[in-house]
Amino acid sequence: MNFVKTNAYFFLLIVSMLLFFSKIITAQTPIDSSRVVRVLTYNIYHGETVLAEKQFDLDLLAKIISNSKPDLVALQEVDFKTNRVLKMDLVTELGLRTKMQAIFGKAMSYNEGEYGEGILSKYSFLNTKKHALVAGKDKEPRAALEVNVQIKSGDTIRFIGTHLDHTTDETDRINQANQLNSIFAQTNLPTILAGDLNATPESKTMKILFKEWHPSFTENIPTAPAQDAKDKIDYVLFRPANRWRVIEKKVIDEKTASDHKPVLSVLELIKKEAV
Repeated sequence: MNFVKTNAYFFLLIVSMLLFFSKIITAQTPIDSSRVVRVLTYNIYHGETVLAEKQFDLDLLAKIISNSKPDLVALQEVDFKTNRVLKMDLVTELGLRTKMQAIFGKAMSYNEGEYGEGILSKYSFLNTKKHALVAGKDKEPRAALEVNVQIKSGDTIRFIGTHLDHTTDETDRINQANQLNSIFAQTNLPTILAGDLNATPESKTMKILFKEWHPSFTENIPTAPAQDAKDKIDYVLFRPANRWRVIEKKVIDEKTASDHKPVLSVLELIKKEAV
């Protein structure tokens, strides 16, 4: 009798284990490469190198970007024909070097040129739009640059690059975070928001954003300053949560090309469930 009970117990245990592992295997859905989007965000410090001998080394920046094999890149602190960058159009120059589509979004006039956001894309742009973000009196204007692209699967996604206020007073960042939620959280279009948000994960700014956006990193790996990183302020966020799966994420350990480290997130767009 005891022998029978023991066998029955082990049989039930084996069945339970098989069911458990079958659920795990089922959950590990194979990756569909046509739905994978490699995203890089990089504050390029208006192209000025930190330690290298050359004042501007766009070839180095382009190499760093290309080595991560991105589909979409959000660039911050981008100059457009300012005196300090010798009248260069930085995002176009980087687009040529990386063989990616390039677009610049002006946040403000500066130094007899313009200053703002840049986006590089492996895909052509279906449409683009620049959103001016709220800014207090005597504060630097900020912007969010939006593009829509069609990925290999045929799905359309929205990608936004931005750079929030950098000052000690968090008021502008809070207002800008609320504005981003208001603009982009009204539909369930698969969307990625990337950039230098100048806010640490526990800040009020990020708590506002986390109401609508999901971080690709669960670990708070510092991203700035590049030489001795102490703060996580560069992010790749996405929404809605049920349409994206994080495949890979990495803070790239690059210390000379900028005062920020580039951040890579590889996401897979999950098929929309049939209703």
